[in-house]
Amino acid sequence: MSFHSTAAQLVTFAAEGEERGGNHESLNPLVTGGGALLVLLLLLWITTRFNRDR
Repeated sequence: MSFHSTAAQLVTFAAEGEERGGNHESLNPLVTGGGALLVLLLLLWITTRFNRDR
């Protein structure tokens, strides 16, 4: 498979994704971002609990 044919297939695939919107209906950006923020804050809290020597 050549680089040119692979690039052409990827462009076709990307163009088809724009027609459908690209997002799944069940994914809410606010819930996803809020969940990620909570997980990161929890990891930060755990890290600071184990690093008490400073």
